[in-house]
Amino acid sequence: MTDSIMSKAATMEIPINSNGDTGTLTEDDSLEQAAKLQWSLDEKDLQQVMVSGPNLNETSIVSGGYGGTAEGIIPTSSIKGPAVHYNAEFNKRIPVTGLGSNMHHSSSSSSMTAEETTRGVAVEKLETVKKWGLNTYKCTKQMISERFGRGSRTVDLELEAQIEVLRDTKRKYENVLRLARALTNHFYNMVQTQHALGDTFADLSQKSPELRDEFGYNAETQKLLCKNGETLLGAINFFVSSINTLVNKTMEDTLMTIKMYENARLEYDAYRSDLEELSMGPRDAVAMARIEAAQQQYQVQKDKYERLRSDVAIKLKFLEENKVKVMHKQLLLFHNAISAYFAGNQQQLEQTLKQFNVKLKPPGADKPSWLEEQ
Repeated sequence: MTDSIMSKAATMEIPINSNGDTGTLTEDDSLEQAAKLQWSLDEKDLQQVMVSGPNLNETSIVSGGYGGTAEGIIPTSSIKGPAVHYNAEFNKRIPVTGLGSNMHHSSSSSSMTAEETTRGVAVEKLETVKKWGLNTYKCTKQMISERFGRGSRTVDLELEAQIEVLRDTKRKYENVLRLARALTNHFYNMVQTQHALGDTFADLSQKSPELRDEFGYNAETQKLLCKNGETLLGAINFFVSSINTLVNKTMEDTLMTIKMYENARLEYDAYRSDLEELSMGPRDAVAMARIEAAQQQYQVQKDKYERLRSDVAIKLKFLEENKVKVMHKQLLLFHNAISAYFAGNQQQLEQTLKQFNVKLKPPGADKPSWLEEQ
C-alpha cells in the first residue's frame, strides 16, 4: 500500500501537456502539486501512527495546506494547552474537553467530604467521652462525700422502705424456690425408685409361685404410689415454675428499675451539690454563665430522677398485687396436692390438678423434669 501511495505521489509530480510532452509548471501549479504530495504523506503518517501506536510524546502533528512551513512538523511535547485530536480527513485539530481535570476535581470533593464526615464523627465521640468523664467524676465525688458523711443525699423514706421490703422478700422467696427444687429432685428420685421396685415385685411374682400373691399385692401398691407420685410431681413442678417466674423475672425487672432510680438519684445529688457550690461563689459574668449552665443540667437530672421515682412507685404497687395473686393460687395448689397425696386420695389429687390447669407428662415418660437437669 505504501508503494502505491509513493507511485501515486510521483505521478502527480510530473505534469503532461495535451500533446503528451512534459512542459514547464507554473508557480501556482507547482504549489498545488506540492500540497497534494504533502496530503498523501499526511495520510501515510496517520496510518503508521494508528498501526504502531507510539507514545504521545513521540507523535508529531503534520501541518499541511497552502502556505505551510517548510518543515511542516511540530513536536507534540512542545504543544502547551488543552489536549487535541488530529483529524486526518479535514487536516485540522479538534480540542478535547478536560475530563481528567473534572475527574480530579470530583475525587478531591469526595475525599474532602469523607474527611469532614470522619472528623465530625470523631468530634462527636470526643464530646461524648468528655461528658461521660465529667459526669463520672461528679458522681464519684458525690458517692465519696456521702460515704464519709460530708455530703447530703436526697431520701424518700416511704419509697426506700418499700424497696428494702422488696429486697428482703426476694431473698426469702429465693430460699423457698431453692427448697422446692430440692424437694422436687428428691421426690422424683423416690418415684423412680418406687417404679423400679414395683417392676421387681411383678417379676418375682411370676418366678416365685409360692409367693405370687404377696409379690403381686406389693407390685400393685408401688405402681399406684408411682402413679400418684407422678401426679404430685407435676403439681410441684408447676409450683416451682411459677415461683421462679415471680422471683427471677417479675421481681428482677422491678429491681432493675430501682437500680436505675438509684443511679439517677446519685446524679441528681451530684449536680445539685455542684450548683450549690457555684451559687456560693463570685457573681461575675463568667460565674453567672457557669451557674446558668449548671442550673440547666440540674433541671435535666431532676426531671429524670422524678420520672424514675414515679416508675418505681408504680412498679412496686403492681408487683405487690401480682405477688399476692400468684402466691395465693400456688400455695393453695401446693397444699391441696400434698394433702391429697399423703391421704391416698387419688381422685382428690387429680381434681386439684384439673382445678389449676396443670398438665402432666405423657404416661410412661421416664425423662427427668427440667428441674432435674438444672
